[in-house]
Amino acid sequence: MSVIYILLTISIIVAIIFFVAFILAVKNGQYDDDYTPSVRMLFEDELVKEKTKSTIKTNKTN
Repeated sequence: MSVIYILLTISIIVAIIFFVAFILAVKNGQYDDDYTPSVRMLFEDELVKEKTKSTIKTNKTN
């Protein structure tokens, strides 16, 4: 039974260490995405064209 308490304590300590490491990584900007916003503007036109084509198709069928 004492092994369960030891393993539970160790797992909680490891979980806290990973959580602190995650918080520090987020605060330091590790997960900031600098690439996608600069490329996103290149793909918006295709989405707008597809939407207008689909609305034209639906308007023709009505």
